Amino acid sequence: MSFLKIISAMTASPALSSLITWAAGDKLKNWAGNVDYSTENLYSATSINQVQEFVKKRNKLKVLGTRHCFNKIADSADYFLSLKEMDEVIALDPQARTVTVAAGVTYGKLCPHLHAKGFALHNLASLPHISVAGACSTATHGSGEKNGNLATAVSALEFVTAAVVGLGALGVITNVTLDVQPTFLMRQYVYENLPLRQMQDHFDAIESSAYSVSLFTDWQKQRINEVWLKSRVEPAQEFHATPEFFGAKLATRNLHPIAELSAENCTEQMGVPGPWYERLPHFRMGFTPSAGKELQTEYFVPRRHAVDAILAVERLRDQVTPHLMISEIRTIAADNFWMSPCRNQPSVAIHFTWKQDWPAVRALLPVIERELAPFHVRPHWGKLFTISPDQLKAAYEKLPEFVQLAKKFDPHAKFRNDFLNTNVFGG
Repeated sequence: MSFLKIISAMTASPALSSLITWAAGDKLKNWAGNVDYSTENLYSATSINQVQEFVKKRNKLKVLGTRHCFNKIADSADYFLSLKEMDEVIALDPQARTVTVAAGVTYGKLCPHLHAKGFALHNLASLPHISVAGACSTATHGSGEKNGNLATAVSALEFVTAAVVGLGALGVITNVTLDVQPTFLMRQYVYENLPLRQMQDHFDAIESSAYSVSLFTDWQKQRINEVWLKSRVEPAQEFHATPEFFGAKLATRNLHPIAELSAENCTEQMGVPGPWYERLPHFRMGFTPSAGKELQTEYFVPRRHAVDAILAVERLRDQVTPHLMISEIRTIAADNFWMSPCRNQPSVAIHFTWKQDWPAVRALLPVIERELAPFHVRPHWGKLFTISPDQLKAAYEKLPEFVQLAKKFDPHAKFRNDFLNTNVFGG
């Protein structure tokens, strides 16, 4: 982190009257529709002055982003502030190889702009429709044996009394500066039906075979349903497709991660070269997802425990599969953020996209978490889990320092909510 630019809410000029009240009529929900937010008081800011004024005048508030959290980490019983309209700032510094973006900018807007200027980000999420600031706040998304999550590209922040991986507990992020690199092309190949034994015996070779590797499975039939291999079109990094890959067969058509669904909205496969931002995500930029109609959970374990953790879940296959749409397994490089699931450890992430049956999923999560507990599991902060606050405290050795930081930047607990009080601040 090169610097944090802190803007005090106390120096704001009066601008609250120009804020727009959004909420009226319909219940405010998250993207997937599984969370009813606790207030409909949603306001939109279009300038930093308006953000300052709003923070100054409210005793309690939360920033509501693109609403891709599946739990109540972003919930508020009082007021929501939206920065969606603050999406005009994209300032590229070619010499420093950085780009500064306003809080409302999404990856879908940023990436084509960067590519046109000859630059790229090192990693992306599977969906491009999330905001840069929001994605970096939970230290997740992205994959690759040598690639850090999206937050690792952050070199500076501007905030009204926040931090990288701040979980929304420290303030309102208004601008984010990201490290960039020269743009590049990528190819994507998909293989079908990787035998589970091959995954077990050759996991390291499989995961290091391309720039980014995703394994999709329904945990049935002793196999990985699909292997997605994304490689840079460069001599040292390009994956050369063969008809067979560790016993899996090269796909002969574009596939959706759930094979029964149409691949129409998926990024191009079959080795067709394209810009990095049209291959790193699983889904196309031009595809705007509707309500999710799904639930999501993701667990991170140290990379050294990858195979054992995967096999532990596989043993639960007959309990998991009836409630599952698909699982994705990916690896991520270590980072040094206090509250990151990948702090100080290369990690493997085991992701579950569930059918929208919360009672069944809620009953199943503790079963999965017990199986993963021996591997020092950490949950995705913005997805569904039942891991206890005591377990979270043990998993995050820097949590006490984070609490102290929050008290410094948010002494009156303006940005706390029930989720944070329970899981981070201890009640």
